[in-house]
Formats: sequence, structure tokens, C-alpha cells
Amino acid sequence: MDELSNSVIFPRGEENTAFAKYFVGRSYLNMLTSSKVAIGNVTFEPGCRNNWHIHHGKGGGQILLIMGGRGWYQEWGKPAQELHAGDIVEIPAGVKHWHGAAKDSWFVHLAVEIPADNASNEWLEEVSDEEYCKLP
Repeated sequence: MDELSNSVIFPRGEENTAFAKYFVGRSYLNMLTSSKVAIGNVTFEPGCRNNWHIHHGKGGGQILLIMGGRGWYQEWGKPAQELHAGDIVEIPAGVKHWHGAAKDSWFVHLAVEIPADNASNEWLEEVSDEEYCKLP
């Protein structure tokens, strides 16, 4: 992670073993807050991405604050968007999506969980290697 070591504000955290089954590759998680609004500092190794998933709950969703590296965000049925430090992604509840690192770059974002009634995450299928490898 040398290329990000001088640009990352929050510590990387431990390997994200609790959610490893929902990721292709290795990620790391440092929960910054867990009361009222959950905010996690998530670090993806090059090529790491999470599965397609949906945040459920009335009024909920997620906000990604991109802290470093280069990564991707994609909503189901739409083209992937390249992400860089300073980008912000607002993900409404009910939207199927994935996010993760580019093949050749570490990627760090803060994941802000928007509080919601009956909030839950539905983890779905992996982003296929075929689909992912088409990205530059």
C-alpha cells in the first residue's frame, strides 16, 4: 500500500474477514463510528471488489467518500463509473450495485450507512471476472 500511505487519513484497519465471503480479493475495515451513523474506512487491494448488493430500508442507502487510489462503482444495468480521491457516490436504498478497486490500484473509501427503518443489506452474486476484466 505504499502508493497510498501518505494520502490516507485514517488507519487501514484489520483484514475484513467478517465480510470476506462477499468480496473477491482482500479488503480491510476500520469502523470509525458505529453509533447513530455507521462509518467504515474500507481499503481494497488491487483487483478487490465486493459482490453486487442492495441496501434496504425506508430512507436509507449509503454514501461513499473516496479517499484514495482508483476504483469503480456500478449500478445494475448502467456503465461502471471510475472513482478517484474526492469523488462522492450517493447510493439510494433499493439500488443493486457494487464497488471496488481498479485492477492496478489500491482503493480507499469511507462507507457511510444512512440510517433507515428496517435497514439491511442483501448480498448477491459476485461481479464476474469477465465483466470486471473489461474495465480499464
